[in-house]
Amino acid sequence: MSRIHEALKKAEQDRAALQSSGTTDSLFAPAQVISAPVESAPVQKPVVETTFDMMARTAVTPAPSTGHLRFDEIQARCAKPKWHLDPSMNVFFNSDPSTQGAEQFRTLRSRLYQLRGNQTLRTILITSSIPGEGKTFVSNNLAQAIVRQPDRRALIIDADLRRPRLHLPLGAPLSPGLSDYLRGEVDEFAVIQNGQDGNLCFISGGNEVTNPSELLSNGRLKVLLDRMTPLFDWVILDSPPCLPVADASVLGDMCDGVLLIVRSGSTPAEVAQKACQELQGKNIVGVVLNAVEKGHLYDSYYYEGYSYGYRSDGSKEAHK
Repeated sequence: MSRIHEALKKAEQDRAALQSSGTTDSLFAPAQVISAPVESAPVQKPVVETTFDMMARTAVTPAPSTGHLRFDEIQARCAKPKWHLDPSMNVFFNSDPSTQGAEQFRTLRSRLYQLRGNQTLRTILITSSIPGEGKTFVSNNLAQAIVRQPDRRALIIDADLRRPRLHLPLGAPLSPGLSDYLRGEVDEFAVIQNGQDGNLCFISGGNEVTNPSELLSNGRLKVLLDRMTPLFDWVILDSPPCLPVADASVLGDMCDGVLLIVRSGSTPAEVAQKACQELQGKNIVGVVLNAVEKGHLYDSYYYEGYSYGYRSDGSKEAHK
């Protein structure tokens, strides 16, 4: 875990420097992300039974749908709204390969493929310790980077039923979505959207619910992932932050790996370390250091032997 500690220590130093200088706002590159593999903590059995342990015992798993799905069937039967991408939240909005931040997401994409060579890795949970660290921004743009490869398919799922926001960068409808599917009101074809050219599909958060933890644990999401995962190269779930609520821990048990988002100059090191403890027993495959201040990476910051530069036009990143 030493590499995580070094990254968190750097983020804490940046935050302290910003506070001491009185600066509360600075220019950020909209995809200064760095990933690195980390050792997963050993699985430890809880000393006492938790609320989620009891929930898992009492959850009713719905009967799986019969038959095998095909991707062409999904494309033919899914919803096809016209998405209106927000250029401030999409680094691949323009076709120019030098678009600000795009290269960092290509690097993150490549790193995940390298990790896949040593382990099963198709479903990825993206979470953070606290709100506002850029989970949604990373989830969307990582998926966009994946589908820009020939014949690659990606499905992004907004699993934050408390504050769904993944539909915003896509300019996509909020409902029907995951919450409606989990309540048994609609089938998978009603909630899967394919609103732009290519192989990117999306499941929004859906209508507001009062029992998100119970819905995520009722077994229907596991059935959905089992049916969808064989059809896509990557399935990416955007989750709530892991410290305020326990939803990310529940979702982590259904995914092959977890990416932890840390915002440079903002996330306190002790908070991010606590998030790692909260995710103990999950397969944390890496950390994404997001919103690195302009010049830090290119001039002085190195992680696992690499440094990354970027092209900048002086615009600020939009974080959601």
